[in-house]
Amino acid sequence: MSDLAADVELAADLASGAGRLLLELRATALAQDELRKAADHQSNEYLLARLAQERPNDAVLSEESADDPARLDAERVWIVDPLDGTREFGELSRTDWAIHVALWAAGDLVAGAVAMPALDRVFVSEPAPPLPARIDRTLRLVVSRSRPPSVTDLVADRLGAEVVTMGSAGAKAMSVLLGDSDIYLHGGGQYEWDSAAPAVVCRAAGLHVSRTDGSPLIYNEADPWMPDLLVCRPELASSTLAAIVAAGGVGH
Repeated sequence: MSDLAADVELAADLASGAGRLLLELRATALAQDELRKAADHQSNEYLLARLAQERPNDAVLSEESADDPARLDAERVWIVDPLDGTREFGELSRTDWAIHVALWAAGDLVAGAVAMPALDRVFVSEPAPPLPARIDRTLRLVVSRSRPPSVTDLVADRLGAEVVTMGSAGAKAMSVLLGDSDIYLHGGGQYEWDSAAPAVVCRAAGLHVSRTDGSPLIYNEADPWMPDLLVCRPELASSTLAAIVAAGGVGH
């Protein structure tokens, strides 16, 4: 097994293991707020412990841990979101929450996995998931259910798209990969851990992945703030970027 294949396998195993832990926790009788807090903490502790065991020389950037500036000098950095969509996780009927595990090395994302435990699905960067043929229907633009970009309606009108709302960046990105949506647009606030794993998986599958001005996503920065994201089918990239410009751009 190549080093890259081993890293992808580990990413998938970590995301799957955290997912199993969270499904067990979700089945308890904890109150909603307590459930969400416990989920963030326990999933993070699981991922950190596994990475310390499996990749002790690698750095980690996690949503649920204090940032270690030493990661900026590291050759390999795991970028993880122990529970993406904490709000949705606490709503027991919802499936739009995920675990993100990605690996940055030598200046770019090289491996990743997105687990959606409530759907019993894990998406990995290698082998890349097949991109389904585009369905002949009205375009679907998926945005955050709690913080949609201010230009959502303008972009949707220009593209002739219907707007779909969903939780979890990973869930939204995977909806494009699966063909359930065509475009995922985010603006107004994210961090590297929100998009790293979805970005490397979607990019490997052949989707367009960029900032909303078309510039590339850059990871392992001193400030992990990455406020906007566009994931879409490659044939829709030019028209979507033009619609964003025509709408005045996505505010950061």
